[in-house]
Amino acid sequence: MTTQDPHRPPQEKALDEENGLISLLNRYIVYWKWFLLGVVAAIAGAYFFLRYQAPLYEVSASILIKDDNKGAGLSELSAFDDLGLLPKSKNIDNEIELLKSRSLMTLVAKELRLNVQYYIDKTPIPEELFGNVPIYIQFANGDSSIYDKKGEIKVRILSENEIAIQDEEGNSLGTHSFGEKFNTTWGSVSVISAQELKGNQYIGKEITISVSPMEEVVDHFRTLTKIDPVNKTSSVILLTLRGRVMAKLEAIVNNLIKQHNADAIADKNEVSKNTADFINERIRFITAELSTVEGAVEEFKTRHKLVDVESEAKLFLETGSAGELEILEANTQKALADYMAEYISKHGSPNDLIPANLGLADVSVTAIIAEYNKLVLERNRILRSSGEKNPVVENLGVELSSIRTSIKESLRNYQTALQIKIRELGRREESITSRIASVPKYEREYRMIQRQQQIKETLYLYLLQKREETNIALAVTVANAKVIDKAYGNPKPVAPKRRIVYLIALLIGILIPAGVLYVRDLVDTKVHGKRDIDRIGVPFLGDIPHSESKDKIVVARGENSSVAEAFRLMRTNVDFMLGSNPGKEGRTIFVGSTLSKEGKSFIAMNLAASIAISGKKTLLLGLDIRAPKILQYFDMPETAGVTNFLSDRSLTLDEVILKTPTAENLDVLPSGAIPPNPAELLLNPRVGEMFSALRSRYDYIIVDTAPIGMVTDTLLIAEQADAFVYVVRAYYLDRRLLSVAQDLYKDKRLPHMAILINGTDKEKGYGYGYGYGYGGYGYGHDKPRSWWQRLTGSKG
Repeated sequence: MTTQDPHRPPQEKALDEENGLISLLNRYIVYWKWFLLGVVAAIAGAYFFLRYQAPLYEVSASILIKDDNKGAGLSELSAFDDLGLLPKSKNIDNEIELLKSRSLMTLVAKELRLNVQYYIDKTPIPEELFGNVPIYIQFANGDSSIYDKKGEIKVRILSENEIAIQDEEGNSLGTHSFGEKFNTTWGSVSVISAQELKGNQYIGKEITISVSPMEEVVDHFRTLTKIDPVNKTSSVILLTLRGRVMAKLEAIVNNLIKQHNADAIADKNEVSKNTADFINERIRFITAELSTVEGAVEEFKTRHKLVDVESEAKLFLETGSAGELEILEANTQKALADYMAEYISKHGSPNDLIPANLGLADVSVTAIIAEYNKLVLERNRILRSSGEKNPVVENLGVELSSIRTSIKESLRNYQTALQIKIRELGRREESITSRIASVPKYEREYRMIQRQQQIKETLYLYLLQKREETNIALAVTVANAKVIDKAYGNPKPVAPKRRIVYLIALLIGILIPAGVLYVRDLVDTKVHGKRDIDRIGVPFLGDIPHSESKDKIVVARGENSSVAEAFRLMRTNVDFMLGSNPGKEGRTIFVGSTLSKEGKSFIAMNLAASIAISGKKTLLLGLDIRAPKILQYFDMPETAGVTNFLSDRSLTLDEVILKTPTAENLDVLPSGAIPPNPAELLLNPRVGEMFSALRSRYDYIIVDTAPIGMVTDTLLIAEQADAFVYVVRAYYLDRRLLSVAQDLYKDKRLPHMAILINGTDKEKGYGYGYGYGYGGYGYGHDKPRSWWQRLTGSKG
């Protein structure tokens, strides 16, 4: 490769790049038939691909995750904020993962029976039916019996009452009525008519019922479902699903949202239900205790015949009322703390929730219980789609155990504080009681009974209030997600995109032939044209187009073919190369090549014929004495020639020189018999005598020599040449063998040496020759090329 000077003007560099691009286009444009064939084949392939490819539709829905932290809370629920029963925030990423969970998609697949599909035969591809199907299948053992099964049956609707059944292998399962049970690989099944079939379009049609394993169906739709937030600052999630049946896609997306909301509502109701159960249990217990205390009051008043004990000790009661209220509140808190501690001891599982919002005055305990319940709900939700060994579940279990211990410790501390407070209030109460020592014994006894009654009544009313609050929380529980837009699909398919498919096919149709040609060029080591000659620095004489003619002499008077004109131009170039020397005797032009079969004899014959036609007396001398072909090409019989002349001094030149039957002014001195010692024969001093004699008799002597790369014959007589035409056959000689010509030129072993490319193709454009053809094939075809050879550019 020649290197470019980096300091060359930009205009010259741009011109080189432009010429390189034009050259590249010229190299490929000659194969336009291949490119046309590739494009037509690719477009046809795209057509059949689109014809047998079912269109894909896209369905999408948007939902709002109610997250107060992002402004997504609903104002209509703010009235219940004081109850502390509504969630404050939602994690959008968690909700997305829940929507993607296998458990939710399994619920959707089971409810919509996605593992059972119905197809009706249509051209060119079957059409899947969903929703408004004419028939449906029932399994005697329930849908769950075929969740791990696979297969299909074909149902042909014969009439409004009868159907014919075939299994997937085409075996008949008989004719049956709608609703009649029959046996299949799935067990006993029956086919039910889903609509009025009288005069229906489905009569006579065949419907395929296909069953797939539930796990495969769930995985398939999970993979196809795309769930993403609309943007980072919004709580809106977009659900997108692609498939072939739009009604099916819409049903799946809507049902997925429905299952998600139902699951979220069930989660949020767990705390409220657990709290309600606890409150109801305590109410039953307090009711029994309150009934006992009230019975004691009734018995006391009846036994002592008292009507209004309170009015008799009004003064003392007013004095101690404040202390009694404090004692009452302290005892109430003590009872609640005891109930809570007892509940926690009985319910030690990490799945159990702790009743919340019972009214404990200790804010820290209430906060810890709320945090504990939040973590329990988080753990339970994760468990639905994972196992106990999940690191997140295990971490939550450890954290729950730590918080439960903190709750127990806080309750114990709170209980201890309440006991201290109650003892202190009791001592203060004793002081007050001592001041009313004058009160009758009955009054003191009644006050004790009344105090117990008030404690029980207060606790009973408090629990009733909390039960109502819990019931309200259950009634107003709402889902996490609000549907903004239900599933909707564009009736235009999203895939395959016909224009893009055809565009890709067009590109493939162009790129594949170009790639094949490019790879072929990469592995091709043959000589193509002038560009290859320029690399070795040897003068370029021109090129000769490939001739389809069966005649070996293609140059004749009046012949205007491209090959004939190329030889005439070659004749002119040879004269220019030799220069003007009017006094010089006959000019000797050697024609040789690196290897045999490169067409040097063909070139020598036609060059001689071309010169002879111009009126010059010309001799064609055959010095390829190892493989003579000249007489064969002229259709002349074998006779004595050069070898006979050199070995037999009795022969004269006139005896071995022949007149050609086809060209005027052209004589032939054939090679003669093949000698046993060609090289030694050419060293005979008579060779010089022969050339001297021939120069005096002829204007031009064209010498057909032996291949230089194979034998040394030509180099032995090179001193006799005035010019040397080095023939290189296009698409035949390996480029690496051009080094032979390069070395000969650099060493100046051949006078006035120039390379001629033989057998170029006039339909291609690789070289620069005369304009008759560039970079084709060498001489040697015995017959015209076939249409396939012309199409592919091959030699046969």
